[in-house]
Amino acid sequence: QVQLVESGGGLVQAGASLRLSCVASGFPFSEYAMGWFRQSPGKEREFIAAIKWGGDSTKYADSVTGRFTISKDDAENTVYLQMNNVRSEDTSAYYCARDRQRRRSWTPTGKENFNLWGQGIQVTVSS
Repeated sequence: QVQLVESGGGLVQAGASLRLSCVASGFPFSEYAMGWFRQSPGKEREFIAAIKWGGDSTKYADSVTGRFTISKDDAENTVYLQMNNVRSEDTSAYYCARDRQRRRSWTPTGKENFNLWGQGIQVTVSS
């Protein structure tokens, strides 16, 4: 079954760290770029971070640069989002996503480039 399953969300205090995980199944994980997005009620889903299929390139939204890190473990079919120094404005539902194109030569960031989504996981930051 082709799917993405996120875990690791929850309630954290401002300034703390949290790591989200997304386990993929049903497709050759190592050959696809992966991304993280987030969406709050009433807002558009926004790009957070992406990693190229080979793991040699990453992209970040300005709002998380220097605080969040995306990584992938091909042996575990898992993509991670390490979130450090979280802020109240990071409160949102977080989604991992898979690139629609296999072995894309560049790192995608637009949500139109992703066609497989996880169910989402809530992160709430208390101040």
